[in-house]
Amino acid sequence: MQILIPEAARPRVSASLASMAADIDVITLCADRRCRRAGAPLDDAQVDPEVFWFSLDLLRATEGPLMFERILNGEKGRWLQTFSAGLDNPVFKRVMEKGVRISKSSAQAPAIAEYVMSHALSLLHPIAAGRQAQAAHEWAPIPFREIASTHWLMVGFGSIGSEIARRLQPFNAPLTVVRRRVAPEPLAADVRPTADLTALLPAADVVILACALTDETRGIAGPEFFGALKPGALLINIGRGDLVDEAALRAGLDADRPGLAVLDVFQTEPLPQAAWFWDHPKVRLTSHCAGAGDGVPSRGDRLFLENFRRYLSGQALLHEAHPSEVGL
Repeated sequence: MQILIPEAARPRVSASLASMAADIDVITLCADRRCRRAGAPLDDAQVDPEVFWFSLDLLRATEGPLMFERILNGEKGRWLQTFSAGLDNPVFKRVMEKGVRISKSSAQAPAIAEYVMSHALSLLHPIAAGRQAQAAHEWAPIPFREIASTHWLMVGFGSIGSEIARRLQPFNAPLTVVRRRVAPEPLAADVRPTADLTALLPAADVVILACALTDETRGIAGPEFFGALKPGALLINIGRGDLVDEAALRAGLDADRPGLAVLDVFQTEPLPQAAWFWDHPKVRLTSHCAGAGDGVPSRGDRLFLENFRRYLSGQALLHEAHPSEVGL
């Protein structure tokens, strides 16, 4: 069985792959856009993998697009493990239409959950007010609202959402989840259908957008969303920029709906220097790096190896994508 992986990942996983089966033919995709076997260059005719690993090593690498070329032009491709949690790039739809199964990544979920909780806690607690009092040498006790008295609302509940919910639990703050599939969820106080979102917004102190970008969710945070939002609420978007109508968000911020916004994703990335977000006093932004935790690469390696083991044995793959999640 021929598999194609980034050359940068080979030292980390080659021993584990060799231990799984004797007939695994590991081909590596190198920075010069050539494919190699044990360091020896291969002709295109020699490369037609069954399995592909688009690891985090290829995120900004020049050889990344070649991986998809190999998938789309090959004949034997059957499964792709990607580092991405979201599959809104149209290329994933083409891959699935070719009959190639796709597994998403959960490796970044713990890092993104830490990002969400860190920003939320730092904004819910009056840390800035305390710092100002210190700078002014003022002995000014500052009361605050406890996290347990806040109500959280999360749109979407995949691997990222569940990691956020786990970290919220010790604070005893109620969490309502909005998603397509309504079923009891031990980590949430309530699970409601997407159609109920507008009705739930007036009670939410923290609203997290953690859903995939689909035709249904594009612009889900639009004028109606912000009109229903509780004044002073905190909005956090770690999903995709196109979940938010950015003009409606700006108008909402001016009306204190939301009172603050934490944004890691935008409709245009990199964010243009002239974009209004940079200097807005109610916006805290980061450069699509909520998942840049130092534990992500090793978790990605372990996920690929576990899913490859499952693939070889015919077991269900972890985080396998449904066609409804793929492409736009």
